[in-house]
Amino acid sequence: MDTKSLEKVAMSARVLAMDAIQAANSGHPGLPLGAAELGAFLYGQAMKHDPADPSWIDRDRFVLSAGHGSMFLYAHLHMAGYPISLDDIKRFRKVGSPCAGHPEYGMAPGIETTTGPLGQGIATAVGMAVAETMLAARFNTAKRKVVDHYTYVLVGDGCLQEGISAEASSLAGNLELGKLVVFYDSNKITIDGSTDLTFTEDVGKRYEAYGWKVLRGDMYDLPGMEKLLAEAKAETRKPKLVILKSLIGKGAPTKQGSHSCHGAPLGEEEIAKAKAAFGIPADAKFWVAPEAYAFYEKRRAELAKAHEAWKAEYAAWKKEEPALAAEYEAYLSGKAAGALALPEFKAGEQVATRNASGKCIAAATKAWPNLVGGSADLTAPNVSAMPEVADYSPADRKGRYIRYGIREHAMAAVANGLSLHGGIRPFVATFLTFFDYLKPSLRLSALMRQPVIYVLTHDSIYVGEDGPTHQPIEHLASLRAIPNVRVFRPGDAEETAVAWKLALERRDGPTVLVLSRNNLPVQAKADPDWRSTMATGAYVVQNPAKAPDLVLVGTGSELALAMKAAELVQAKKPGLAIRVVSVPSRELFYAQPAALRAAILGEGARVLVAEAGVAMGWERVARPEDILCLERFGESGPADEVAKHLGFTAEKLAEMSLR
Repeated sequence: MDTKSLEKVAMSARVLAMDAIQAANSGHPGLPLGAAELGAFLYGQAMKHDPADPSWIDRDRFVLSAGHGSMFLYAHLHMAGYPISLDDIKRFRKVGSPCAGHPEYGMAPGIETTTGPLGQGIATAVGMAVAETMLAARFNTAKRKVVDHYTYVLVGDGCLQEGISAEASSLAGNLELGKLVVFYDSNKITIDGSTDLTFTEDVGKRYEAYGWKVLRGDMYDLPGMEKLLAEAKAETRKPKLVILKSLIGKGAPTKQGSHSCHGAPLGEEEIAKAKAAFGIPADAKFWVAPEAYAFYEKRRAELAKAHEAWKAEYAAWKKEEPALAAEYEAYLSGKAAGALALPEFKAGEQVATRNASGKCIAAATKAWPNLVGGSADLTAPNVSAMPEVADYSPADRKGRYIRYGIREHAMAAVANGLSLHGGIRPFVATFLTFFDYLKPSLRLSALMRQPVIYVLTHDSIYVGEDGPTHQPIEHLASLRAIPNVRVFRPGDAEETAVAWKLALERRDGPTVLVLSRNNLPVQAKADPDWRSTMATGAYVVQNPAKAPDLVLVGTGSELALAMKAAELVQAKKPGLAIRVVSVPSRELFYAQPAALRAAILGEGARVLVAEAGVAMGWERVARPEDILCLERFGESGPADEVAKHLGFTAEKLAEMSLR
């Protein structure tokens, strides 16, 4: 270990962090200063990576879970040789700079995931570690290892207080993720002051109870850190928590150790004193020690050589295992390995869309060998099982179905990690009403443009006897409010199959499938090209011989309700031209050109909407008085009785139509 050079790297990281945060007049210097040695050790000594090829599939992953300390990451990526320049760092927290306030996936190579919401990073890293074991089990041979890397994480006290980290860490222990190594920056300071104010538990004992190996050391003992990591790697079964005692803001003469340096610039006077202690001029802005650059120039050559050795190993493996290599490259391409033979349904057939989805999952399982599913302890109610596929477990790393337990928040973050790692296509499942538990992770799926599929069942008051807590009301509106989330609420089994196809084809963000527990009739469709038209978000199900006077719009269960209401209205006003429109994806429909929307809804026709949820957003197609929705919580009782009690019936929609 070149301790002197690593110390120069750590010093330079502190200077870059101090100056960048001061220039921005915003940021968190505490962690970048306090944990600088860990960054030097990881990028300069421990990690397998190649700054010349940041997307190398067999690289070690590093996740800065404590994303508020983002200058830690930018400083070390810059010195290591990743494409983050000093000019980028000088524009820290400015519009257009890759050095955003918190690390943002896609803004610069070397940023493995978006972090900032505390606990998200460690939970996402669990997914990355799972992906590594899955791919290693599938593609490594007795002779060659082409998948063999670690996932490293840096967490702070805040990460370990958030509930998501407890969910994810418990799961990681259960799954025995031996290549997950988490470093805990234990400085005992948060924004409000000492952690003793709120956080007095023994974190090490908690993690031991989760099934982790816990190690302890000093953040500033580089040789000691090397020994700790060697000890961590020697334990191949358990994930590791390495608790490093540290000093927040180390190097800031009067502020280190205090919460005052957690989330505010140090000030010019404090920075000048720090630089004087480092032995560099106060006016040496954004200074990097020449020894640090020289060290990384040599280090990059070593890393490139190791990468070339891996390429040679890969080439030999590919020659020996051409079929296996072709499969692996198909996994990495994100494309299906075979044709997707979706199930077919007959008009008039009564099928709950969750059951139709289950048949789609069976078809997708065959077409996508890298499809990995899982449910939050609701496999049977979600109908999310993958037929003829084993559960993923420590005993079977080739398993493709993850038993997440009752951990929705971590489940969604783990799915993000599976997707971000590469080579895996994940879906997860729970009840729609429990979407609230996973919303922060789903929001990051959308922000990072990850094609995670969310199967959310039990979509309305038709859940019935489970009552208001399990009957979604505001959830559809909440889902639709998140940018880049594509929501489908199919009205029958055929729509469900098309929704699954569109979800699997999507590559730039998450898709949510909102599905019924109650049976719905498969509708005969007036539009002969409805499967193609549905990709616009809406299509015509029933059409009169002339231009419509009245258009009834429904989604999900309410498509059948709208069809029944149309019959009732037609019986009373036979001459009225009535069109019924299904809108499986409202946001897709709203994104279409006005002319297309008008063609589907009918130019000048009166439009009524029925949906078993709040009316928010439907005002774009119908007058408020023409929207049959629910603006209150539900009731406990048989589904039909609940609907009748709440006035949510075809008769009610027909009555509204005849006013």
